[in-house]
Amino acid sequence: MNTSDSIESHTLENGLTVLIQHMPAVQSAAYCLLIPAGSIYDRPGKNGTASITCDMLTRGAGDRDSRQLAIAQDSLGLQSGESVQAKHIKFSGATLKDNLPASLEILADIARRPHFSESQYAPAVSSVKHSLLSIEDEPRQKVMIELKRRCEGLPWGKPTDGSLEDLPNISLDDVKQHFESCFRPEETILGIAGNVDSTKTIETITKLFGDWKPGSEPEVEESPAGPDRDHIALESTQTQIGLAYPSISIIDPEYYTAWAAVSILSGGSSSRLFTEVREKRGLCYAVYATLGSLRDSGHVLCYAGTTVDRAQETLDVMLQVINDLSQNITDEELNRCKAGAKSALIMQQESSSGRASRIARDWFLRDRVVTLDEIHDRLEEITPQKISDYLNSHPADQLTLLTIGPTPLEIK
Repeated sequence: MNTSDSIESHTLENGLTVLIQHMPAVQSAAYCLLIPAGSIYDRPGKNGTASITCDMLTRGAGDRDSRQLAIAQDSLGLQSGESVQAKHIKFSGATLKDNLPASLEILADIARRPHFSESQYAPAVSSVKHSLLSIEDEPRQKVMIELKRRCEGLPWGKPTDGSLEDLPNISLDDVKQHFESCFRPEETILGIAGNVDSTKTIETITKLFGDWKPGSEPEVEESPAGPDRDHIALESTQTQIGLAYPSISIIDPEYYTAWAAVSILSGGSSSRLFTEVREKRGLCYAVYATLGSLRDSGHVLCYAGTTVDRAQETLDVMLQVINDLSQNITDEELNRCKAGAKSALIMQQESSSGRASRIARDWFLRDRVVTLDEIHDRLEEITPQKISDYLNSHPADQLTLLTIGPTPLEIK
């Protein structure tokens, strides 16, 4: 067991990592369980297997059917959810501190003993299909999903929700195989945060998960990124613009400087993109950029939604703002960026759910938990000159452009 700034890390004999942060000032307790069973493990031609698996996990597990599971969770006041990520299927939950052991028992049933009954398979597929159809009806959402596929390649660019064209290829046997090959204690991370007794919590977790049999990591489908210029034809009065360029990984020493740069570019209604593209010129109804950093790589992902007749000008101005970002960065811009980050850190510090998710995610991406004090100190080290130097040494090149609308656009 290792302890650092109130974060305890434990590794069970089967490889399961448990992280516990004691928060004596709250009356709640929360968990975040990351199991390496996300969309990157969907087999070729079966993208959506992880999504169907995730949906079916709560349709009966252990000694309870779907309705009984819901009643048991409600009786504990448990606010829970499941979602598919690239690497993981994520389970999260928060409840009163005294109800954590019973909540973890339900979690263990869901994660280890799902029913996967034939009667529940069709409803699960239907649920996933409706989700995918809703994306088709939201080009703003679709352009960013497809942009990631083109700038990251496989496996990391594989859509986490699945693909409509692959859905008919997936069977209940595929779902069961996905569960059997991916649900394993190695690389699984369980974050716990709240007003908990760590010794008793570890005893409970060992009882519930200690006999979980190890396995081996399944192979993943790989393919290069691209194309770097693409267009999806859609008869519409609007054009959706997705633009990406490489950035740095989350473990890079300059990560927080890169984050600050993107925050100045697109950190609210006073950011440069919003001010120049929307407020001054009225070119679009929505514009933003976000930093997506993985363990080994990263991208800045940009979006704008506009009318067809103003689409090319919108793209041109976006690129101008991005290329000019290193110029004249002010203390006022940086202070706004830091103020927003500090507010988010304070709110996260007061939330057991936020802390449980953060420590689990940190462990996956960094093999350690970054404390809030460390983040605060790293932010304080950033200066306008550091951001300018970073941007000059990491120009926005190797651009990937994807558009959805009647006509494609050009990077001039």
